Amino acid sequence: MTIRLGYQIPNFTYPGVPVENLFDTVAAQAREAEASGFDTVLVMDHFYQLPGINTPDNPMMEAYTTLGALAASTSTVQLSTLVTGNTYRNPALLAKTVTTLDVIAKGRAILGIGAGWFEREHHDFGFEFGTFGQRFERLEEALTIIAPMLRGEEPTVEGKWYTARGAMNHPRLRTIPIMLGGAGEQKTFRLAARFADHMNIICDLDDLPRKVSVLRQRCEEIGRDPATLATSFLATGVVGETDQEVKELDATLDDARRARAFVGSPAQVAEKIQEKVLGAGIDGICINLIRNGHRPGVVTAVGQALKPLVTA
Repeated sequence: MTIRLGYQIPNFTYPGVPVENLFDTVAAQAREAEASGFDTVLVMDHFYQLPGINTPDNPMMEAYTTLGALAASTSTVQLSTLVTGNTYRNPALLAKTVTTLDVIAKGRAILGIGAGWFEREHHDFGFEFGTFGQRFERLEEALTIIAPMLRGEEPTVEGKWYTARGAMNHPRLRTIPIMLGGAGEQKTFRLAARFADHMNIICDLDDLPRKVSVLRQRCEEIGRDPATLATSFLATGVVGETDQEVKELDATLDDARRARAFVGSPAQVAEKIQEKVLGAGIDGICINLIRNGHRPGVVTAVGQALKPLVTA
């Protein structure tokens, strides 16, 4: 498993598209990504739309239901969340869920996972939020259940947060790869070094070279070859056919998202990604096209521009 070129779909608000046709628009993007060289399609694991994209009452589809439907709508792309909020599901159930997705998709699932952070979702849906430290304690404990189950083992864990008693996981095709997402140097990177096959780094571009260096250090601290932990970077693409369109799309982003965005034509975006991301030592790119990815042809243009950068 490797993610060299991923297409993330974080937005389900499509002007003029009624609810009954919403998934059709999502599936069309996934198929366009598959046809244009993307190797992975990813969705967010949220219940509300995020600040910086739109208001909380905008459409947000449940992640694993969506991925299951995408498994039947595609044939080659890997499928993952970017990333699952650990706090939203019992870990043994999550292992079962992603394993079932993998069976349906004939071996194309990746488990993307993180500690969870969107407090309002927890409050409104009745999930315990806890402190920052507690959420990472829960993530670490969850992974001691999930990772063995993905390998076909039957873990027994009597933990502070979770319990599993010989939890079985059938049917199962293979050992599903684990991807962590985030940028925390003390907690996330240490867990990635210990448990993950892939680390998706989410940070401002200016911080990326240092993050790569620290992640390698975390691997070395436990005797792991850093080359065995693949990496990718989550970017927002602000891509338009004209300078005016690019300017208008860029104006819809808040400052935080703009610090991780690539603005311009597909060729210009590709050039900047080559310099700022791949040049920093990252293996691959996951890109979203929040404002216009649903428009036919946009994903294709971006995929064609980016694919040569990540093709060995």
